[in-house]
Amino acid sequence: MKYKSSSHGIEDRVVAMYARGMSTRDISDILKEIYGINASPTLISHMTESVMPLVIEWQNRSLDSIYPICWIDCIHIKVRTDKKVKNVAVYVIMGLTVDGKKEVFGHWVGTGGESSKYWLSVFTEIQNRGVKDILICSSDNLTGLSEALKSVYPETIIQKCIVHQIRNSLKYIPSKHTKEFLKDLKTIYKADTKELAQQHLLELSEKWSKKYPMAVKTWENNWEELSAFFEYPGEIRRIIYTTNIVEGYNRQIRKVIKTKSQFPNKESVEKILYLIYHNVSKKWTMSVRNWAKVRNQLAIKFEGRFPIA
Repeated sequence: MKYKSSSHGIEDRVVAMYARGMSTRDISDILKEIYGINASPTLISHMTESVMPLVIEWQNRSLDSIYPICWIDCIHIKVRTDKKVKNVAVYVIMGLTVDGKKEVFGHWVGTGGESSKYWLSVFTEIQNRGVKDILICSSDNLTGLSEALKSVYPETIIQKCIVHQIRNSLKYIPSKHTKEFLKDLKTIYKADTKELAQQHLLELSEKWSKKYPMAVKTWENNWEELSAFFEYPGEIRRIIYTTNIVEGYNRQIRKVIKTKSQFPNKESVEKILYLIYHNVSKKWTMSVRNWAKVRNQLAIKFEGRFPIA
């Protein structure tokens, strides 16, 4: 679904400026300066409302039946709700098509109390939109996500993001030991095999558990989903061990909204995110690096689930 130009040139220009992060007041000033048009910020906001039917259609569009890999990440945006400004999580789910091209399933504006019930509704929605199978899903350690995903897609392999995990464990390590702890962690996630990684995790535990038990436990408690990537060749490992691909998209979002201190409501968030996706995705014409090789490896690893032709 793409944004369709209207017959009103000025309205199209307003939407284009809004999509690049300009405030309604700045757009009002530009219209007056360049075109001699007096348009209040309120009127400009009404102009951008023409996008909402497209937002709803896009967020509910049909998806492919299979995605080899998907990533889940979130960004936080300040939104005014109930006369208060709250830091709201917006969850982004991005999938890789069978052709190796990126596609965003949608943007989900959280409620602040996300749980397995919340994630069950998200994955049920994705299933109802046509997704029958996801081979591998990479995500942060989001509450209730793994349980909900497995209830809808029981065969999906879950890989928790190593980069997020490192950040989470470092919260329990004082600065004087950060460098040494990171060095020891590297022996785990850079290991050639899962068996060797487990040995290094045991060594990490013996060295650090007494001083910083929580830093080690967060690895031990999530080990199965942190170590899933060891089962795959290097080309697949590099794609799934981190949510870096979807984080790159989220950086593009932040570049656009950085000038906005807050959004007036949920709909305004959905509107700007749709427009950002429309602009950013124009560049997603190529498959990810080494896709031909990765595709062959996935077809072998997931025989019967991944289409060969």
